[in-house]
Amino acid sequence: MTRLWIYLLSLAAAFAYALLGLVKLVTFRATTFDLVIVDQAVRGYARFGPPYIPSVGVFHGRGMDYPQLADHFSPIYALLAPLYWIHDGPATLIVAQAVLFAAAIPFLWKFTHRVLGTAPAYLVAVAYALSWPIAQAAAFDVHEVMFVPLLTAVMIERYHAGRPLPALFALLALLLVKEDMGLMAIGAGLCVALLGDRLQGLLCVALGLAWTVLTRGFLIPLAGGDAGDFWAYGHLGPDATSALLHMLGDPLGTLFLPFSEEAKVDTLFLLVWPTLLLCLLSPVSLIALPHVLERMLSDRSPWWQSDFQYSAFTVVILFCAGVDGLARLLRWVKRPDSPSVKTAWAVAVCAVALTLLPRFALDQLTHPGFYRADPERTRAAAAAVSKIPSGAVVEVTNSLGPALTSRATVLLLDGTPRQAPWVVADVARWEYPFGSPAAQAERVALLLGSGYVQVFERNGYVVLRRTDPASPDPL
Repeated sequence: MTRLWIYLLSLAAAFAYALLGLVKLVTFRATTFDLVIVDQAVRGYARFGPPYIPSVGVFHGRGMDYPQLADHFSPIYALLAPLYWIHDGPATLIVAQAVLFAAAIPFLWKFTHRVLGTAPAYLVAVAYALSWPIAQAAAFDVHEVMFVPLLTAVMIERYHAGRPLPALFALLALLLVKEDMGLMAIGAGLCVALLGDRLQGLLCVALGLAWTVLTRGFLIPLAGGDAGDFWAYGHLGPDATSALLHMLGDPLGTLFLPFSEEAKVDTLFLLVWPTLLLCLLSPVSLIALPHVLERMLSDRSPWWQSDFQYSAFTVVILFCAGVDGLARLLRWVKRPDSPSVKTAWAVAVCAVALTLLPRFALDQLTHPGFYRADPERTRAAAAAVSKIPSGAVVEVTNSLGPALTSRATVLLLDGTPRQAPWVVADVARWEYPFGSPAAQAERVALLLGSGYVQVFERNGYVVLRRTDPASPDPL
């Protein structure tokens, strides 16, 4: 019966996460960057071909045949390819991500049950299911982070259970998620070393360092990427060596850099508060530390914020650290067997998750307006995308790309002339990467004067078709 309840919780969580993403998809609130990017990569794998992502390649001036491995080293996406043999389209990715996020729950429950007992295990599992990092990730398209909560939960729970081999396999799988997961391996090594397994810890640190250098210095450039794309520390120096020397030369400034912006402080607090700060008492939090520092030391403001998917990389780690931190605190005060204290802490953790719900994305599910969106806008968007023939190459405004990617080659509409056969714009609303609706209207006017005709217009959506035979080939 215990397993049944935890599996029902996992199923309910997966349903909520999937509902959040699917409603956004069908109401044209998902985006080309990043849902279409992942869709194009997985479709390439599903067809036993390269994982080309023309949406990114063309946007960065690197062509239609730009592989996903050159953008982010995430070969683990290939595991999703068989799902596209069942249903080819971005909805499949949204459901897969929801299931993967929820699949971490049983492993988090097992870890907490072993450390604190049954009642706290259920409460912590609920707190994770409601947690803001997972909510934000589920609400913002799909990303490689979908694999990380499950793999980190398996890694920590299996190692704690005395099963180092499955933990090692989970760690190795993490390295295939993204090029910066070597940093998480370094953190895991530091944690293991501090727990007493010094040789294993040092080997993990060495593995993480080697993998980070290999992926960023060799594999990504080999795939056609530019290692400079990942350098987000220009304020510290032009390269890693310069940045390290800068930090060593100014240790006090480096120490305060993660707290130098209000958004950083807000995110850091939101990361540790769900465990009532007890995650800070556990060496398990070291697993998350390198990834958190990668974000907070950077010069890219989206990395600091709580609005996007980045915090989902470390959410399971910090919950496990909170559980371990409480157990350590109880041992320090010589009350290791205090079920009432354990349960009280878990109740508080669950309460914190509930209090944070209105601030983040899961709260949308409780509002009827979320499901209806703007009916006129939705009908106009559906009519606009229906004008694009299957198999076409189309430059499309950010929010309409997911509706076309299953049957057309989608490129993100921006300010660069690309001469695609079809264009879908939105001159009534702001859409990335334009600065305003007026900027997109100017783009449409320019296209109408350079070989395009308008074939559709409604509620701000405009569909253009290129007719000038003298125009150069697309892109």
